[in-house]
Amino acid sequence: MSRVLIRGGRLLDPSVDYDAEGDLLLEDGTIAALGADLPAEECEVVEANGLWVAPGLVDIHTHLREPGQEYKEDLASGGRAAVAGGFTSVACMANTEPTNDDPSVTKYILERAAEDSPARVYPVAAATRGLEGQVMTEMAALRDAGAVAFSDDGRVIMNASVMRRVLEYSKLVDAPIVVHAEDTGLRGEGVMNEGAVSTRLGLPGNPVAAEEIHVARDIRLARLTGARLHIAHVSSGGSVELIREAKEAGLSVTAEVTPHHLALTDESATGFDTNSKVSPPLRTHRHAKVLREALVQGVLDCVATDHAPHADHEKDVEFTAAPFGVTGLETSFAIVSDLYRSGEMSALDLIRRLSTVPARIFGIPAGTLAVGARADVVLLDPQKQWKYDAAEGFSKSRNSPWSGQKLTGRVEATFVDGRLVFRAGRGVVMQ
Repeated sequence: MSRVLIRGGRLLDPSVDYDAEGDLLLEDGTIAALGADLPAEECEVVEANGLWVAPGLVDIHTHLREPGQEYKEDLASGGRAAVAGGFTSVACMANTEPTNDDPSVTKYILERAAEDSPARVYPVAAATRGLEGQVMTEMAALRDAGAVAFSDDGRVIMNASVMRRVLEYSKLVDAPIVVHAEDTGLRGEGVMNEGAVSTRLGLPGNPVAAEEIHVARDIRLARLTGARLHIAHVSSGGSVELIREAKEAGLSVTAEVTPHHLALTDESATGFDTNSKVSPPLRTHRHAKVLREALVQGVLDCVATDHAPHADHEKDVEFTAAPFGVTGLETSFAIVSDLYRSGEMSALDLIRRLSTVPARIFGIPAGTLAVGARADVVLLDPQKQWKYDAAEGFSKSRNSPWSGQKLTGRVEATFVDGRLVFRAGRGVVMQ
């Protein structure tokens, strides 16, 4: 029998609005009890004084690159980066090589993850074959193989008729459709936000209208079909208003925001740092402010990292030639916990946006400290200062805009199935 007593922490369970000092008992992979002064007999005791004890974080938008691009990341390294960042469950996108548009690929990801990853991995399958936006995938077969959602991610489904059919069919498998909302014609060759900074740098711009027009289209299609629409990595204040209106109308629309869109602006590109090149692009301070407010209010439902690892040689080129994307699993809590330290968000609501809500959107059994639930737990110190060095991190790639910076808010320990898989200072321990 495996028994771990996490003693003396601040227990945070947003699933039942529970916030109290106490102990948490993990037994044989499940949560056995929580409360004050639990007995420690025959337990491994982990002291949590001054720490938050919360459900493991859940990331519903990450790129683990396996199969096909293991030089950037694989299920083992991505899983290690995940638990180092407090994420016990991650949903990986379908832009692998081959594309995850066939049940055999979905099963491969699940089998390899079970062997190699300390974090739980949930595949997001492609909505159309080859991510080409033309022919729907066999969603029922992919769902039976283990897919939890469907998305063409950065390859936008521009044909509205195809998108309508994708949404209609998704209702039969009761799974959300995740969209990268961007009109590719308006985006053109844009590599950063269209505005004063792009003009000053002489770089082609991507206007906010490219996102907002596509958000509006997909919301109208969600209204038409009654399907579940999830809008990925929202970057625009105008998109926020469209999402707010959709929610007020009772549509099944949810949305996520990334740590980098909350914390950074297009000014980050001033030095032509390709680690600030993301899609959708970083916007102005005004947009970032609206995104923060929308997350606090719940208009934006959750935080997702959009962890997108790239090798050094791919990013170490001129800005226009570099691929889009930054890593985010290991730094997400530190960046987003600023909302707690600033007083904008309570501890319970912060964990809600990082764990309980994303789990609910994708139907993942996580995000709770309820007795009998899986013992996926994270210990967090929202005030701890530490220096992040991407070269010493667990991801294979180093394309982080926060590498070399001092951050506040650290993951102290992560448990999956009641097993300690990460401890600060010791790394991924995989007991």
